[in-house]
Amino acid sequence: MNAAYEANRGLYESMMESFSERYLAPFRIAVNQFAATQNSIVGLSKYANEYLVPYMLATNYFAEAEKQRFSESDPMELLQSYVDLLEFNWNITAKNLIASIRVLNDYSNKELQNALEAILNTLFLNEGEDLEGFVERQSKMLEQVTMVYPKAISDIAPEFGFHFEQGGNPLVAESDRFLVYQVLPTDKSVTVRKDAKPILILPPYVLGANILAFLPGENRSYTHCFANQGVPTYIRVLKPIDETPALQQMTLEEDALDTKDFCGKIMELHGKPVTLNGYCQGGFVAICNYLSGELDGVVDALLTCVSPMDGTRSKGLSGFLKGLPQRFNHLDYGTKTLENGNKVADGKLMGWVYKIKSIESEAPLVAFYRDMMMLKPRNGKEAKISKTAAALNYWLQNERMDLPLTITKMSFESYNIPITDDGTLPITLFGRKLNFHRIAEKQIPWLICYGERDDLVEKETALAPLDFIDVEIAPFPKGHVAMATSWSDPRSEYALHTRFGENKQYRGPVRYHLDLDQALSEKTSTEATDQQ
Repeated sequence: MNAAYEANRGLYESMMESFSERYLAPFRIAVNQFAATQNSIVGLSKYANEYLVPYMLATNYFAEAEKQRFSESDPMELLQSYVDLLEFNWNITAKNLIASIRVLNDYSNKELQNALEAILNTLFLNEGEDLEGFVERQSKMLEQVTMVYPKAISDIAPEFGFHFEQGGNPLVAESDRFLVYQVLPTDKSVTVRKDAKPILILPPYVLGANILAFLPGENRSYTHCFANQGVPTYIRVLKPIDETPALQQMTLEEDALDTKDFCGKIMELHGKPVTLNGYCQGGFVAICNYLSGELDGVVDALLTCVSPMDGTRSKGLSGFLKGLPQRFNHLDYGTKTLENGNKVADGKLMGWVYKIKSIESEAPLVAFYRDMMMLKPRNGKEAKISKTAAALNYWLQNERMDLPLTITKMSFESYNIPITDDGTLPITLFGRKLNFHRIAEKQIPWLICYGERDDLVEKETALAPLDFIDVEIAPFPKGHVAMATSWSDPRSEYALHTRFGENKQYRGPVRYHLDLDQALSEKTSTEATDQQ
């Protein structure tokens, strides 16, 4: 008998394997289906919480603001405001619902046919993906979204941003509100030219400075694009607002005076005036500081990137604010009171407002589906999670800063009050009006860089100064942070240190600054020769 078994061992083992495959497959299908269901619930809950947590904060701020304002309101106007608010909320809910249904429909169209084919392949033993393979693929895809992707986002933290705490970039100046660091090259073959024209970068308040050092180790960092060209590169960074009362209560004038002191210190170090470069909201702050007149003598060039110059021209955010009942378009509804009694604008809530504005593309189910499709297996292989995707999501999840109310009020007024016909901004500093014509009068060069598909700071918003003065511009493909991510790679098609466009008519911000430095050096050399 043993001899007969040994002679037919291969056949018996094949039969047992076939038996196992056929009768254990339903159990594997059930296990994978359970895992897929569990992961989908976990994933959807996580994506929904990104809306629910800020919503609860907004509800608390709303209640506090209404306590203060309710008794001062006309009853009929109050009733109408609440009716309008109900309609506003219903419109957002409807957009969310329509976008979610569209996503479910897209998913069904893509996967229902695959599911039917898998069932038929299983029943008739056809080649191709069977039901077990289909369910396993769905399970792995959902596992990628709910477990693997979040871990990749968390793991990218050491590679994202500046990490000034590690001491690699020296602290060169500080005030009660800000720290100024020199950003050194990541390219060890580059030496900073001490006599070169320096640049001071003002990052956005709410989005933080680290987006401007996206992935330095991957040679993708806006700030390091300057440093790696030997440019003396400095960045102004906020002190922690929750620990810094002076920042919590900062005035616009203090912002300008701090910037003046920093530029003066940098100019002393290098012997040349500073190029002041603001990114996003930092650009608007930089322009307002210059227009106040306080930076005369220490700043001789301006550079702004995707900066909102007239927020009322924004089709997105300004349109969203105009749809909000006037009573509730007020800073009180986004103000947080700290333990010391000082009030600041809640950065997380502001980030939530941007998501609500774009609810059709940022609804929880839509975002969940988008990430799931990005991470779906292809050709039988699991999708690779790029460092770019991980770093972007790390930034979006962790880099929302609270703001001083004065800065929030500045942006709020810019998005609600247009620039006047003579070029006067809706902001005053030191009791002075701010007018774009001052830049032309002082003959200060200014480069405006903008994103052609920027849905946060649209082209019309960034280019508003062109209605009043001649300004050099540089359009970049993609959106709001492309200059800090895609195009900060020196090998990219629109590298920041190059000229680009059909006739090379546009200069990237680094190229612009390098050309300014060369022109300044040539002028100084000519003047020295003439004096001799």
